[in-house]
Amino acid sequence: MYAIDWAGLLTRPARIGQPAPREVRGGRFRSLVPVVHRTVWALGITSLLTDVSSEMVASILPMYLVMELGMRPLAFGIIDGMYQGVAALVRVAAGIFSDRRSRYKEAAASGYALSALCRVALLAVGAAPAAIAAIVAVDRIGKGVRTAPRDALISLRSKSDQLATAFGVHRSLDAAGAMLGPLLAFALLAAMPSRFDVLFAVSFAVALAGLGVILLCVEPASLESGSARAALPWRAALDTAATPQLRRILIAGFVLGLPTISDGFIFLSLQRQLHIGASAFPLFYVGTSLLTALFAVPMGRLADRTGRTIVLLGGHVLLALLYIALLRPSIGPALAVASIALLGAYYAATDGVLTAAAAAVLPKSLSGSGLSFLATSTNVSRLLASVFFGLLWQRFDIHTATTVFLAGLVLSIATAAVVLRGGRGVSQAA
Repeated sequence: MYAIDWAGLLTRPARIGQPAPREVRGGRFRSLVPVVHRTVWALGITSLLTDVSSEMVASILPMYLVMELGMRPLAFGIIDGMYQGVAALVRVAAGIFSDRRSRYKEAAASGYALSALCRVALLAVGAAPAAIAAIVAVDRIGKGVRTAPRDALISLRSKSDQLATAFGVHRSLDAAGAMLGPLLAFALLAAMPSRFDVLFAVSFAVALAGLGVILLCVEPASLESGSARAALPWRAALDTAATPQLRRILIAGFVLGLPTISDGFIFLSLQRQLHIGASAFPLFYVGTSLLTALFAVPMGRLADRTGRTIVLLGGHVLLALLYIALLRPSIGPALAVASIALLGAYYAATDGVLTAAAAAVLPKSLSGSGLSFLATSTNVSRLLASVFFGLLWQRFDIHTATTVFLAGLVLSIATAAVVLRGGRGVSQAA
């Protein structure tokens, strides 16, 4: 169990470049508890609550759209891709703005606030599919606004040799929220069938709690006067993507994202193989998030100690094994559990590790911009992947689509290994 210094969350801000305020330690359990800045914990708790809120809604969408409304695979692929990639529309601008003004906390909080407002909108629109899709898009814009400034805060408050561990702690808490959200949705709908209005109201209350944590418990990241960047040219921020080290990471992230089958399609495939009822569909999300939460910190520590390239590419090998499992003619309960475990381990080994790799090669003054470029490149590739997978499924079948993506993933792993070779911050442990 993690020991958190709650009293220490509310203290005066420190300036970047000065000695970091005390970190959260675990006393006699110190060897088991990640030593990270209290801001990382506060942001992790914010993400946990926000993910409880968002995943309460997101976990029922594939089932509702495909199984209830009869949406075809290509149409679902477009909506799923929009869910993955619409945040890319604003992510770079949010990252650059937060760097120019040093307003990382404020930019992140505005994104969380926008997502919270979407829960109120869901209460108002009812079951209209087009309106729900529009609200989902706005919710993802909120995610796009908050992601880069939030990750920049984590980077600014973490030591260079502990970046993957810090992001692992955050992603672990984030995944815990993604696990609890579908579980809460399942419990609410089991107790009150078809009462989606109650689900949306609870979702809004939880999102509001997450917003309160970042407003009250996260320190603004102030810069020393000599490093003020209020007049930083936009070109300087845009040029961060052109640096050789970051460019390698951006290319690798994009290439590895192209053959990624989204969770929605993976879970629909498992549901069809297992012939389970629609009410149990959110439990796929619960299992995946549980395993991600369990593996995220160990994977982050491993990446900091042994090298980020090894862990990153190893995570994608796990994804390839999942694709192979999906191609089997029949999937029983044991193989389904193994598939969920592989998916959770894949997320733990890739998400925070890739972000830490980029943070390690970025100057502190441009961390928001650089991380926004990374998030945008990976999300655009996953948007394209969802649309293409849906097209292949509709044109041929899900077996053919999965086979094509497996071949593409093997090629992408080999390509990324070549691209990342010699990339400082990724290939090295520190």
